[in-house]
Amino acid sequence: MEEKNKPAEKVEIKKERNQGQKRGRRKEITREEIVEAWDPKTKLGKDVKTGKIKDLDLILDGKMKILEPEIVDSLIHLKSDLLSIGQSKGKFGGGKRRAWRQTQRKTKEGNVPTFSTLAVVGDENGHVGIGSGKSMETLPARDKAIRKAKLNVIKVVRGDGSFDSVGGGNASIPFKVEGKSGSVKIILYPAAPGTGLVIANELKKILKLAGIFDIYSKTFGKKRTTFNLIKACVQALEKTNLGGEK
Repeated sequence: MEEKNKPAEKVEIKKERNQGQKRGRRKEITREEIVEAWDPKTKLGKDVKTGKIKDLDLILDGKMKILEPEIVDSLIHLKSDLLSIGQSKGKFGGGKRRAWRQTQRKTKEGNVPTFSTLAVVGDENGHVGIGSGKSMETLPARDKAIRKAKLNVIKVVRGDGSFDSVGGGNASIPFKVEGKSGSVKIILYPAAPGTGLVIANELKKILKLAGIFDIYSKTFGKKRTTFNLIKACVQALEKTNLGGEK
C-alpha cells in the first residue's frame, strides 16, 4: 500500500512546484519599486529624483524634454489602457476589433509576424499621453507603447461647459478646439455636466484618462483610420493650452 501511495505523493509535489512557478511569473513590478530602482541619466531626471522638481506641470509648461518614463511615474499616478487598432480574422472582413495589429513579412525561413499596439496613459486629472509599440511578441509591444506614452504626456486644460453653472467644474473643456491628422479632422465642443462623452468609443478611453467626462464632438474624413483619429483628438486636447484654435 505504501508503494502505491508514493507516485501520488510525487504528483502532488510536482503540482505544488508548478503552481509556485506560475504565481512567480504573474508577479509584476510595482510603480514604487520602479522609482526606487531608478538611476537617472539626465539632468531633469536627477532634479526629480532629488526632489528639486515636484510638479509635472512645471516641466510641461517649461517645454522640457522628458527622456525617462520614470520622471512621470515619480510625479503622478498613471493608469494605462490599450486602444483597438487591429482586427481579428472574420468572414468578409467582419472580424472584431482588437488591441493588436498583426503584420508579417516574407523571408527565406518563412513568414515573420510582428505585433503593433497603441497605448494611452493618464492620471484622470488633466494629463494624458499616447504611444505606439511594435515587436515580435505582444507583451514587449505593449511595454514599448506604454513607455512611449509616458514620454509623450501632455497637459490638458479643463473647464465647465455649462454657461449657467457658477461652480466652475472641470469635467469638460473650456472652449472649442479642433485637431487634424491626415484626412481626419475632429472638433471638440464643451458640454454641460451630465451630458456624457458624445464621441467615438476609442476616444472615450483617452478623454476619461484625461479627466474629461462631458463633451460634444464632430468628425470629418476617413474616420475608420484609427491612428489618425486618435492623433487628431490628442492634437485638439493639446490646443487647450494654447487658448483655442490656431
